[in-house]
Amino acid sequence: MTATAAERAAMTHALEIARRGPRGLNPQVGAVILSPAGDVLAEGWHRGAGTPHAEVDALSKLTPDQLRGATAVVTLEPCNHTGRTGPCAQALIDAGVARVLYALDDPGAVSGGGTERMRAAGIDVVAGEQAASAHALIDDWLTVQRLGRPHVTVKWAQSLDGRAAAADGSSQWITGPEARADVHRRRAAADAIVVGTGTVLADDPALTARDGAALHPHQPVPVVIGARETPSDAAVRRHPLAPLFYPGHDLDGVLADLRDRGIQRVFIEGGPTLASAFLAAGLADEVLAYVAPVLLGGPKLALGDIGVTTIDEARRLIVDRWLPLGADLLAVARPAGAAEDTAGSTLPADEYISRNEGAA
Repeated sequence: MTATAAERAAMTHALEIARRGPRGLNPQVGAVILSPAGDVLAEGWHRGAGTPHAEVDALSKLTPDQLRGATAVVTLEPCNHTGRTGPCAQALIDAGVARVLYALDDPGAVSGGGTERMRAAGIDVVAGEQAASAHALIDDWLTVQRLGRPHVTVKWAQSLDGRAAAADGSSQWITGPEARADVHRRRAAADAIVVGTGTVLADDPALTARDGAALHPHQPVPVVIGARETPSDAAVRRHPLAPLFYPGHDLDGVLADLRDRGIQRVFIEGGPTLASAFLAAGLADEVLAYVAPVLLGGPKLALGDIGVTTIDEARRLIVDRWLPLGADLLAVARPAGAAEDTAGSTLPADEYISRNEGAA
Protein backbone atom coordinates (compact mmCIF):
# COMPACT_ATOMS: atom_id res chain seq x y z
CA MET A 1 0.00 0.00 0.00
CA THR A 2 1.28 3.46 -0.84
CA ALA A 3 1.27 6.35 1.61
CA THR A 4 -1.98 8.05 2.43
CA ALA A 5 -2.39 11.82 2.35
CA ALA A 6 -2.18 11.90 6.15
CA GLU A 7 1.02 9.84 6.10
CA ARG A 8 2.62 12.05 3.47
CA ALA A 9 1.81 15.14 5.55
CA ALA A 10 3.21 13.39 8.63
CA MET A 11 6.46 12.60 6.81
CA THR A 12 6.82 16.22 5.73
CA HIS A 13 6.41 17.25 9.36
CA ALA A 14 8.79 14.54 10.58
CA LEU A 15 11.48 15.86 8.25
CA GLU A 16 10.92 19.36 9.62
CA ILE A 17 11.17 18.40 13.29
CA ALA A 18 14.20 16.18 12.63
CA ARG A 19 16.18 19.39 12.03
CA ARG A 20 15.69 20.31 15.69
CA GLY A 21 18.18 17.62 16.61
CA PRO A 22 21.94 18.20 16.48
CA ARG A 23 24.18 17.11 13.64
CA GLY A 24 26.88 14.79 14.89
CA LEU A 25 27.63 11.14 15.53
CA ASN A 26 23.98 10.24 15.05
CA PRO A 27 21.66 11.22 12.20
CA GLN A 28 18.89 13.78 12.57
CA VAL A 29 15.66 11.79 12.69
CA GLY A 30 12.03 12.76 13.20
CA ALA A 31 8.95 10.63 13.93
CA VAL A 32 5.20 11.18 14.00
CA ILE A 33 2.61 8.74 15.41
CA LEU A 34 -0.79 8.65 13.71
CA SER A 35 -4.03 7.13 14.94
CA PRO A 36 -5.78 4.50 12.76
CA ALA A 37 -7.94 7.38 11.51
CA GLY A 38 -4.85 9.40 10.46
CA ASP A 39 -4.83 11.95 13.29
CA VAL A 40 -1.51 13.06 14.78
CA LEU A 41 -1.09 11.59 18.26
CA ALA A 42 2.53 12.48 19.07
CA GLU A 43 5.86 13.51 17.56
CA GLY A 44 9.48 13.07 18.52
CA TRP A 45 13.02 13.68 17.34
CA HIS A 46 16.50 12.55 18.26
CA ARG A 47 18.30 14.97 20.56
CA GLY A 48 21.79 13.51 20.32
CA ALA A 49 23.93 10.50 21.21
CA GLY A 50 22.67 8.60 24.23
CA THR A 51 19.17 10.13 24.17
CA PRO A 52 16.02 8.29 23.04
CA HIS A 53 15.70 7.86 19.31
CA ALA A 54 12.93 9.73 17.53
CA GLU A 55 10.51 6.79 17.52
CA VAL A 56 10.96 6.09 21.23
CA ASP A 57 10.66 9.80 22.03
CA ALA A 58 7.29 9.87 20.27
CA LEU A 59 6.10 6.54 21.72
CA SER A 60 6.87 7.70 25.26
CA LYS A 61 4.18 10.38 25.01
CA LEU A 62 1.32 7.91 24.47
CA THR A 63 -0.51 5.24 26.41
CA PRO A 64 -0.68 1.57 25.33
CA ASP A 65 -4.30 2.03 24.30
CA GLN A 66 -3.41 4.98 22.05
CA LEU A 67 -0.58 3.05 20.41
CA ARG A 68 -2.52 -0.08 19.59
CA GLY A 69 -3.08 -0.13 15.83
CA ALA A 70 -1.30 3.20 15.29
CA THR A 71 1.04 4.14 12.43
CA ALA A 72 4.60 5.34 12.98
CA VAL A 73 6.00 7.69 10.33
CA VAL A 74 9.81 7.96 10.58
CA THR A 75 12.44 9.67 8.43
CA LEU A 76 14.97 6.79 8.78
CA GLU A 77 14.41 3.04 8.99
CA PRO A 78 13.98 2.09 12.67
CA CYS A 79 17.25 0.68 13.97
CA ASN A 80 17.76 -2.98 14.77
CA HIS A 81 20.58 -2.99 17.30
CA THR A 82 21.29 -2.21 20.93
CA GLY A 83 23.78 0.56 21.56
CA ARG A 84 23.31 3.25 24.16
CA THR A 85 19.61 2.69 23.54
CA GLY A 86 17.60 -0.36 22.53
CA PRO A 87 16.43 -1.26 19.02
CA CYS A 88 13.64 1.02 17.81
CA ALA A 89 12.23 -1.77 15.64
CA GLN A 90 11.54 -3.83 18.78
CA ALA A 91 10.13 -0.79 20.59
CA LEU A 92 7.59 -0.34 17.81
CA ILE A 93 6.71 -4.03 17.92
CA ASP A 94 6.27 -3.93 21.71
CA ALA A 95 4.11 -0.80 21.42
CA GLY A 96 1.62 -2.62 19.20
CA VAL A 97 1.78 -0.30 16.19
CA ALA A 98 0.21 -1.79 13.08
CA ARG A 99 2.07 0.10 10.38
CA VAL A 100 5.44 1.81 9.93
CA LEU A 101 6.23 4.16 7.08
CA TYR A 102 9.81 5.40 6.71
CA ALA A 103 11.76 7.42 4.16
CA LEU A 104 15.30 6.08 3.95
CA ASP A 105 16.96 2.72 4.61
CA ASP A 106 19.48 2.61 7.46
CA PRO A 107 22.85 1.95 5.74
CA GLY A 108 24.50 0.50 8.85
CA ALA A 109 25.60 -3.13 8.76
CA VAL A 110 24.81 -3.38 12.47
CA SER A 111 21.92 -0.95 12.85
CA GLY A 112 20.10 -1.92 9.62
CA GLY A 113 17.57 -4.71 9.27
CA GLY A 114 14.75 -3.16 11.24
CA THR A 115 12.32 -3.71 8.38
CA GLU A 116 12.74 -7.49 8.39
CA ARG A 117 12.33 -7.62 12.16
CA MET A 118 9.12 -5.59 12.10
CA ARG A 119 7.63 -7.49 9.16
CA ALA A 120 8.38 -10.78 10.88
CA ALA A 121 6.33 -9.48 13.81
CA GLY A 122 3.38 -8.72 11.52
CA ILE A 123 3.80 -4.97 11.09
CA ASP A 124 2.97 -3.49 7.69
CA VAL A 125 6.14 -1.63 6.63
CA VAL A 126 6.35 0.84 3.73
CA ALA A 127 9.72 2.31 2.66
CA GLY A 128 10.77 5.20 0.42
CA GLU A 129 8.28 7.97 1.16
CA GLN A 130 10.09 11.30 0.47
CA ALA A 131 13.41 9.47 0.36
CA ALA A 132 15.17 12.25 -1.58
CA SER A 133 14.28 14.83 1.08
CA ALA A 134 15.41 12.49 3.85
CA HIS A 135 18.69 11.90 1.99
CA ALA A 136 19.30 15.63 1.73
CA LEU A 137 18.57 16.04 5.44
CA ILE A 138 21.27 13.59 6.59
CA ASP A 139 23.58 13.73 3.57
CA ASP A 140 26.63 14.49 5.73
CA TRP A 141 25.97 11.61 8.10
CA LEU A 142 25.45 9.24 5.18
CA THR A 143 28.75 10.36 3.66
CA VAL A 144 30.53 9.52 6.92
CA GLN A 145 28.92 6.06 6.91
CA ARG A 146 29.99 5.50 3.29
CA LEU A 147 33.55 6.80 3.55
CA GLY A 148 34.32 6.08 7.19
CA ARG A 149 35.54 9.67 7.53
CA PRO A 150 34.20 13.22 7.15
CA HIS A 151 33.59 14.83 3.78
CA VAL A 152 36.69 16.87 2.88
CA THR A 153 36.75 20.11 0.89
CA VAL A 154 40.15 21.45 -0.15
CA LYS A 155 40.19 25.17 -0.90
CA TRP A 156 42.81 27.51 -2.26
CA ALA A 157 43.05 30.92 -3.94
CA GLN A 158 45.45 31.49 -6.80
CA SER A 159 46.55 33.94 -9.42
CA LEU A 160 45.80 33.25 -13.07
CA ASP A 161 49.28 31.77 -13.40
CA GLY A 162 48.75 29.38 -10.49
CA ARG A 163 50.52 31.19 -7.65
CA ALA A 164 49.21 31.33 -4.07
CA ALA A 165 51.50 34.21 -3.06
CA ALA A 166 54.04 36.64 -4.40
CA ALA A 167 57.75 35.82 -4.28
CA ASP A 168 58.11 37.49 -0.86
CA GLY A 169 55.29 35.34 0.56
CA SER A 170 52.62 38.06 0.68
CA SER A 171 49.18 36.87 -0.37
CA GLN A 172 46.61 39.33 0.99
CA TRP A 173 44.66 39.75 -1.08
CA ILE A 174 44.87 37.75 -4.30
CA THR A 175 41.10 37.57 -4.63
CA GLY A 176 38.52 40.32 -4.20
CA PRO A 177 35.88 40.93 -1.54
CA GLU A 178 33.17 38.86 -3.25
CA ALA A 179 35.37 35.76 -3.30
CA ARG A 180 36.45 36.28 0.31
CA ALA A 181 32.81 36.61 1.40
CA ASP A 182 32.04 33.36 -0.41
CA VAL A 183 34.85 31.62 1.49
CA HIS A 184 33.40 32.76 4.81
CA ARG A 185 29.95 31.45 3.87
CA ARG A 186 31.52 28.09 3.10
CA ARG A 187 33.49 28.12 6.33
CA ALA A 188 30.24 28.67 8.22
CA ALA A 189 28.72 25.62 6.50
CA ALA A 190 31.59 23.37 7.65
CA ASP A 191 32.02 21.60 10.98
CA ALA A 192 35.79 22.11 11.11
CA ILE A 193 38.37 24.30 9.37
CA VAL A 194 41.86 22.84 9.07
CA VAL A 195 45.25 24.52 8.60
CA GLY A 196 48.87 23.54 9.11
CA THR A 197 51.26 25.05 11.62
CA GLY A 198 53.06 26.77 8.76
CA THR A 199 49.96 28.81 7.97
CA VAL A 200 49.44 29.62 11.66
CA LEU A 201 53.02 30.87 12.02
CA ALA A 202 53.05 32.79 8.73
CA ASP A 203 49.59 34.38 8.69
CA ASP A 204 48.21 34.06 12.25
CA PRO A 205 44.66 33.35 10.97
CA ALA A 206 41.65 33.58 13.28
CA LEU A 207 39.92 30.70 11.44
CA THR A 208 36.50 32.19 12.12
CA ALA A 209 33.58 32.50 9.72
CA ARG A 210 32.59 36.14 9.40
CA ASP A 211 29.89 38.19 7.77
CA GLY A 212 31.71 41.48 7.35
CA ALA A 213 32.94 42.35 10.83
CA ALA A 214 30.41 40.10 12.58
CA LEU A 215 30.81 36.41 13.30
CA HIS A 216 28.50 33.94 11.61
CA PRO A 217 26.09 32.24 14.03
CA HIS A 218 27.71 28.89 13.23
CA GLN A 219 31.48 28.57 13.62
CA PRO A 220 33.67 25.68 12.44
CA VAL A 221 35.95 24.04 14.97
CA PRO A 222 39.52 25.25 14.28
CA VAL A 223 42.02 22.45 13.66
CA VAL A 224 45.81 22.82 13.43
CA ILE A 225 48.00 20.01 12.05
CA GLY A 226 51.78 19.92 12.45
CA ALA A 227 54.64 19.31 14.83
CA ARG A 228 55.57 22.94 15.46
CA GLU A 229 54.08 24.64 18.51
CA THR A 230 51.26 27.14 18.04
CA PRO A 231 52.17 30.35 19.92
CA SER A 232 50.24 31.05 23.10
CA ASP A 233 49.09 34.40 21.71
CA ALA A 234 48.03 33.05 18.30
CA ALA A 235 44.68 34.33 17.02
CA VAL A 236 43.36 30.77 16.67
CA ARG A 237 43.53 30.38 20.44
CA ARG A 238 40.95 33.19 20.73
CA HIS A 239 38.49 31.38 18.47
CA PRO A 240 34.94 31.04 19.93
CA LEU A 241 35.48 27.26 19.91
CA ALA A 242 38.43 25.48 21.50
CA PRO A 243 40.96 24.60 18.79
CA LEU A 244 42.15 21.04 18.22
CA PHE A 245 45.88 20.44 17.74
CA TYR A 246 47.29 17.35 16.02
CA PRO A 247 51.09 16.92 16.08
CA GLY A 248 52.60 15.11 13.13
CA HIS A 249 51.03 14.53 9.74
CA ASP A 250 48.77 11.48 10.10
CA LEU A 251 45.88 12.77 8.00
CA ASP A 252 43.90 9.53 8.23
CA GLY A 253 44.25 9.61 11.99
CA VAL A 254 43.13 13.24 12.14
CA LEU A 255 40.03 12.52 10.06
CA ALA A 256 39.22 9.45 12.12
CA ASP A 257 39.36 11.47 15.33
CA LEU A 258 37.26 14.26 13.84
CA ARG A 259 34.70 11.65 12.75
CA ASP A 260 34.57 10.26 16.28
CA ARG A 261 33.91 13.79 17.55
CA GLY A 262 30.84 14.02 15.30
CA ILE A 263 32.45 16.28 12.69
CA GLN A 264 31.04 15.55 9.25
CA ARG A 265 32.30 18.32 6.93
CA VAL A 266 35.92 19.43 6.97
CA PHE A 267 37.21 22.54 5.20
CA ILE A 268 40.95 22.46 4.37
CA GLU A 269 42.37 25.97 4.13
CA GLY A 270 45.96 25.46 5.16
CA GLY A 271 48.06 26.64 2.25
CA PRO A 272 49.89 24.68 -0.49
CA THR A 273 51.58 22.14 1.79
CA LEU A 274 48.44 20.90 3.52
CA ALA A 275 46.25 21.12 0.42
CA SER A 276 48.79 19.09 -1.54
CA ALA A 277 49.04 16.50 1.25
CA PHE A 278 45.27 15.88 1.27
CA LEU A 279 45.16 15.68 -2.52
CA ALA A 280 48.16 13.37 -2.71
CA ALA A 281 46.56 11.06 -0.14
CA GLY A 282 43.31 10.91 -2.11
CA LEU A 283 41.40 12.49 0.78
CA ALA A 284 39.74 15.34 -1.13
CA ASP A 285 36.05 14.92 -1.99
CA GLU A 286 35.67 18.46 -3.29
CA VAL A 287 38.01 21.15 -4.59
CA LEU A 288 37.32 24.88 -4.45
CA ALA A 289 39.78 26.83 -6.58
CA TYR A 290 39.37 30.62 -6.51
CA VAL A 291 41.14 32.12 -9.52
CA ALA A 292 41.98 35.83 -9.62
CA PRO A 293 42.85 37.75 -12.83
CA VAL A 294 46.32 38.69 -11.63
CA LEU A 295 49.81 37.47 -12.56
CA LEU A 296 52.47 36.91 -9.89
CA GLY A 297 55.12 34.62 -11.32
CA GLY A 298 57.78 33.26 -9.01
CA PRO A 299 57.99 30.07 -6.97
CA LYS A 300 54.92 30.27 -4.69
CA LEU A 301 52.70 27.75 -6.44
CA ALA A 302 49.18 27.06 -5.21
CA LEU A 303 49.96 23.33 -5.07
CA GLY A 304 53.14 21.38 -4.48
CA ASP A 305 53.90 17.74 -5.16
CA ILE A 306 50.73 15.61 -5.24
CA GLY A 307 52.38 12.46 -6.55
CA VAL A 308 51.98 13.17 -10.27
CA THR A 309 55.14 12.37 -12.24
CA THR A 310 53.65 11.95 -15.72
CA ILE A 311 50.57 13.25 -17.51
CA ASP A 312 48.97 9.80 -17.29
CA GLU A 313 48.94 10.19 -13.49
CA ALA A 314 47.17 13.58 -13.58
CA ARG A 315 44.42 13.98 -10.98
CA ARG A 316 41.41 14.56 -13.23
CA LEU A 317 38.53 16.63 -11.87
CA ILE A 318 34.92 17.13 -12.87
CA VAL A 319 33.89 20.77 -12.53
CA ASP A 320 30.34 20.88 -11.20
CA ARG A 321 30.10 24.65 -11.42
CA TRP A 322 31.97 27.78 -12.47
CA LEU A 323 30.91 30.73 -10.32
CA PRO A 324 31.82 34.34 -11.16
CA LEU A 325 32.56 36.26 -7.95
CA GLY A 326 33.23 39.87 -8.80
CA ALA A 327 36.39 39.87 -10.91
CA ASP A 328 37.28 36.33 -9.75
CA LEU A 329 36.13 32.89 -10.78
CA LEU A 330 35.45 29.87 -8.55
CA ALA A 331 35.72 26.30 -9.81
CA VAL A 332 33.69 23.83 -7.71
CA ALA A 333 35.03 20.41 -8.63
CA ARG A 334 35.35 16.80 -7.48
CA PRO A 335 37.75 13.98 -8.34
CA ALA A 336 36.77 12.30 -11.59
CA GLY A 337 37.62 8.87 -10.22
CA ALA A 338 35.05 9.31 -7.48
CA ALA A 339 32.28 10.55 -9.77
CA GLU A 340 30.49 7.21 -9.96
CA ASP A 341 30.82 6.52 -6.24
CA THR A 342 29.71 9.95 -5.10
CA ALA A 343 26.93 10.63 -7.59
CA GLY A 344 23.80 11.33 -5.61
CA SER A 345 25.55 10.76 -2.28
CA THR A 346 26.88 14.21 -1.43
CA LEU A 347 25.33 17.61 -1.87
CA PRO A 348 27.03 20.09 -4.21
CA ALA A 349 28.70 22.78 -2.13
CA ASP A 350 26.29 25.52 -3.14
CA GLU A 351 23.21 23.44 -2.32
CA TYR A 352 24.73 22.52 1.03
CA ILE A 353 25.49 26.13 1.89
CA SER A 354 22.04 27.27 0.83
CA ARG A 355 20.48 24.57 3.00
CA ASN A 356 22.60 25.42 6.05
CA GLU A 357 23.02 29.18 5.76
CA GLY A 358 21.90 30.79 8.98
CA ALA A 359 21.85 27.51 10.89
CA ALA A 360 22.76 27.74 14.53
